[in-house]
Amino acid sequence: MHVLFVCSGNVCRSPIAERLTHAYALAHGLPHLTAESAGVRALVGFPIEPVAARVIEGLGASADGFRARRLRPEMIKRADLVLAMTEQIRDRSMELLLGTSHCTFTLREARRIATDTGARTVAELAVARREYGEIDDANISDPVGLGGAAFAQVGDRIAAELMPLLDTLDLGSGTKREPEPEPESEPEPGPRPSPVVQLPLSPRPLIAARAASSILDYPVSWSR
Repeated sequence: MHVLFVCSGNVCRSPIAERLTHAYALAHGLPHLTAESAGVRALVGFPIEPVAARVIEGLGASADGFRARRLRPEMIKRADLVLAMTEQIRDRSMELLLGTSHCTFTLREARRIATDTGARTVAELAVARREYGEIDDANISDPVGLGGAAFAQVGDRIAAELMPLLDTLDLGSGTKREPEPEPESEPEPGPRPSPVVQLPLSPRPLIAARAASSILDYPVSWSR
């Protein structure tokens, strides 16, 4: 099974889930369980946010060698299961590639349906959702801009949702699909490439970069 995790900037929540899945696969001897992550407003090329990286290490996984990537239709197409951190991001993912609602859930939604109904495959999750309906508190909020305690709470919450889901699902279902490498630069459609915005260095560059990326919809960086 190949799982795609999706959040906003791809520097905190979805990388935590991705790296915990890698660790789970290694610990349980499951080479057919693979995972990757992306962001609908990704800070393209950024590493995992430093506090989130410490959370990942504290949960027993590795944060090394990560670079944020923008969500693309081909990522969704090759995934057996797409798990978003919020309902809004889930819906955005489904809009990006039509016909994928059957395999796209929020993380909390998939875990709740699986543990409550006994669904063990993605197809069974999709069928069970029709009668299960909407769940309360389906979102996992973004801790970027908050303190270390908020990051730790988000990491614990992701682990508390993800581990029972992986324990419940038949992880041998689906096809083993290795994540494909992303190009170093992400060209925008059209005859002119999008620029890279240089932001002045500030005490909170990650927040500034995220704000600019959300407004401008192309990668940003900062300089002195």
